[in-house]
Amino acid sequence: MKDAPRAKKSAHAERFRHAAEHAHVVPLWTFFDEWFPAEPHTAAVGHLWRYEALRPLLLDGATQIDTAEAERRVLALENPELPGRRLATDALYAGLQLIMPHEIAPAHRHSAAALRFVLEGHGAYTSVSGERVPMEPGDLVVTPAWTWHEHGHEGEGPAIWLDVLDVALVRFLGAGFSERYPEKEFPRRLPPGDSHHRFGMGMAPAGYRREASAAPAASYSYARCRRVLEHLAAHDPLDPCQGLRMEYVDPTTGGPAIPTISTFLQWLPPKFAGEPHATTAGTIYVVVEGRGRVTIGAGDAARRFEFGPRDVWVVPSWQPACLETDEETVLFSASDEAVQRKLGLWRERRGH
Repeated sequence: MKDAPRAKKSAHAERFRHAAEHAHVVPLWTFFDEWFPAEPHTAAVGHLWRYEALRPLLLDGATQIDTAEAERRVLALENPELPGRRLATDALYAGLQLIMPHEIAPAHRHSAAALRFVLEGHGAYTSVSGERVPMEPGDLVVTPAWTWHEHGHEGEGPAIWLDVLDVALVRFLGAGFSERYPEKEFPRRLPPGDSHHRFGMGMAPAGYRREASAAPAASYSYARCRRVLEHLAAHDPLDPCQGLRMEYVDPTTGGPAIPTISTFLQWLPPKFAGEPHATTAGTIYVVVEGRGRVTIGAGDAARRFEFGPRDVWVVPSWQPACLETDEETVLFSASDEAVQRKLGLWRERRGH
């Protein structure tokens, strides 16, 4: 007799489920814990891509397709636990882009903002809004949303850089647009170095107001940034988690160099043994100089990687990371911290 009420309740629940499906509604109580967990959960995992393993594959790609066919010759870095999403973290796309001597990657623009961090090569350039910007190893080049940009190479040997874009956010919001420039090359409208002289000297044109598609600082020279790190390393105390860490900023606002992507350069001394540090931001790292180890995650889920020059790794949201160095090390990193701070979402956790 006890089974009759149970069967009646089960039949009622089944009718309710079918009625809800037919009405295109979903009961919140069936997914509340998934959407409102006690702390962030992500399927993404800590992972490291070795540059020495990807470089030959990227060069082989140059024999498979040219820039005219490919639009951009890039190997996207896909997190092993985000298959099919073409993303390095939940929110950020990253890829290694190659351009060979005498090639031009034609001008286009898109609603996703982008950065280029140069890994290898001399003589390549990016043109941003008609200003040609040289690309030397360690330089950061900024391409704001909806800005015309193209790449070219007038030197010798391959030029390779890391691309990071906020395209996942743009696609999630349903705001993705792109456009190809109809001519072979975008016209030069500004002399080289114009943005640095106009905005990067602690001054700005009187009455200037930043536009969303403007690039007040098109590039950040590694040579200049490295000197800043050397000066501060000699005078400032080190953060126990991150050593000495500086953020790239828009000189006209003091905010992030890219409104949706935070970018950093950090210096670590030899034999640095950092404390664990976790944030809600998914972060992409690339080694500019030095060697060491990074441990991502905790307990049985922890992953430990040896790193060297030009290796790339990711730290997903809320997973602790510990840095150790064998020698003096410089790291570049990019994350979605900027947009999280704007939305009041960013948090960090330090120590064990």
